[in-house]
Amino acid sequence: MERGLMWLPLLALFIGLAWAGWNEYQKVEAYRIWAQGFDRTKYDIYAVLGEKGDSLTWGKPTRKGPVNQQTFSLKEVQSLQLLVNQQPVAVDSVPENLKAKTIALEFVFPSPKNSVQIPFTEVAIAVEWTKYLQQQWQKWQEGTVD
Repeated sequence: MERGLMWLPLLALFIGLAWAGWNEYQKVEAYRIWAQGFDRTKYDIYAVLGEKGDSLTWGKPTRKGPVNQQTFSLKEVQSLQLLVNQQPVAVDSVPENLKAKTIALEFVFPSPKNSVQIPFTEVAIAVEWTKYLQQQWQKWQEGTVD
């Protein structure tokens, strides 16, 4: 009897881990279906992001699909920058082993809308997206988009 009671916490832990894994699997499957309509996408625990033409859509991943989705156009953006620990950083000089508590891609809009910050979990992915979106934004500003 005592040995059975000793295994009970381990059983509870196993059930908790199985539920967490199933929950995350459901989120990824909902993201996969949502992402089919975009040219380029990203998924992490903080946010999903999809790009189609000049439109960016982002939201928070859940098991039923992204919620609190917001869409905006790169044409509306006044500037964009990478924020690490709430400080702007140059994407060309980011150290590879940088430890960051918060990572976000910030889009600044003219007056009525202030800014949008899309969170990331890894600096490397945020740098890649920042470089790509800066190139796309530059093309939209110059009017040289194919």
